[in-house]
Amino acid sequence: MKHYSDQWIEEWCQDNGWTDLFIERSNSYWAFPPGAVMPEPIPAQVLRLIKAEKGLTSEERVWSITAVIATMIAAFVTYWLRCPIPLVAAFAFNAVTVAQLEVEDAY
Repeated sequence: MKHYSDQWIEEWCQDNGWTDLFIERSNSYWAFPPGAVMPEPIPAQVLRLIKAEKGLTSEERVWSITAVIATMIAAFVTYWLRCPIPLVAAFAFNAVTVAQLEVEDAY
């Protein structure tokens, strides 16, 4: 799951003089700092600051809304069938979704 929009990182790079942004893998951004000859990873503090300022990405929003809707549907089906299995399945889905929403520091 992408925790940062590429556009957010590009804006920060342009504002701070970093050039030639590239994504090594998901959520790992590298660029050339001002006056540097080797690319460096975008600092984790900067990524956390961007995330705090911008909020959730569209992918994170979709997963969050899906989890809420799945829980509501599961609660209705659980009541209707008088069986806890749909609610248990929704809980498992929500546990995986929340784990995916956790932002990991790569370095």
